[in-house]
Amino acid sequence: MRRFLVRLVINAVALWLTTLIVAGVHVRSYAAGEVALVLTFLLVALVFGIVNGVIGNLIRIVAFPLYILTLGLISLIVNALLLLLVAWLTGFIGFGLVIDNFWAGFWGAIVLAIIGWLIGIILRPLIGRTK
Repeated sequence: MRRFLVRLVINAVALWLTTLIVAGVHVRSYAAGEVALVLTFLLVALVFGIVNGVIGNLIRIVAFPLYILTLGLISLIVNALLLLLVAWLTGFIGFGLVIDNFWAGFWGAIVLAIIGWLIGIILRPLIGRTK
């Protein structure tokens, strides 16, 4: 459970930093205030983790030949589409991730992956503990 919560916070912080860096990617909070904004980032990070874990892995398995053929570059497109899917899903509830266009999603997915990877490296000792 601890590992799940740490990964959730890492994804939420990476998403927050991505919204600061990439133009066209932002989060619409469900209410005014800092607490509501933090909870919104955590909710979007949860949806992103579920979509990436379930649908992302399914796409990676089915499209394995394309990954080999393109030397993995197709993953940039897949990650952008998964981020757009998260924006579409959270849009149904009236708040959440908002992406202006495909290219904002493309660059947002790249920045999100790099920031999440860097934060994961920094917090690896915290994630690695099982107790």
